[in-house]
Amino acid sequence: MVLSVLKRARLLIVLWLLVPLFSTASTMELAAFTPVTLPAHLRYPAPDKVLVEKSTRTLYLLNDGNVIKEYPVTFGKNPVGHKQEEGDGRTPEGHYVLDWRKKDSKFYRAIHISYPNEHDIAQAEARDVSPGGSIMIHGSPAWVPSVEWAKNWLHQENWTEGCIAVTNDVMDEIWQLVKDGTPIEIRP
Repeated sequence: MVLSVLKRARLLIVLWLLVPLFSTASTMELAAFTPVTLPAHLRYPAPDKVLVEKSTRTLYLLNDGNVIKEYPVTFGKNPVGHKQEEGDGRTPEGHYVLDWRKKDSKFYRAIHISYPNEHDIAQAEARDVSPGGSIMIHGSPAWVPSVEWAKNWLHQENWTEGCIAVTNDVMDEIWQLVKDGTPIEIRP
């Protein structure tokens, strides 16, 4: 990753130095040029794994084991421990897959986590309870009054029913970068 960033930086410097040689634009015209910010999926390599560390409240996008992006997150109202049953307010821990997405969620956008897996179902059946489901990575609730309020509120307490919540701007980046079928590991 570092090498590719250095290669990109060198290319940009070379192009920046060559433009005045082949351009009829004056220095003032070049100085007035406003760079365009590329969408996230063009700035970063595609993640091949998502890692969530509950203890640090952080979601990492990884490519070949290297962190390419990291984001603050919040969890279920009862965040310590693995999800045991429907309604316990816990976020599951373990290995899952981001398997489908919902563009028009009541929480902005949402990407589904493949909880429960076979082990989760067996554990719940042994206790004669439902394991729950519909665990997602999602944005802010629709009723949130502003982006600023969401950023402040979302980082102060865990509030979901077991999902992983991010702000809507972060959800937009994750939505662009992460493809369906990407593995996710959720650690304590």
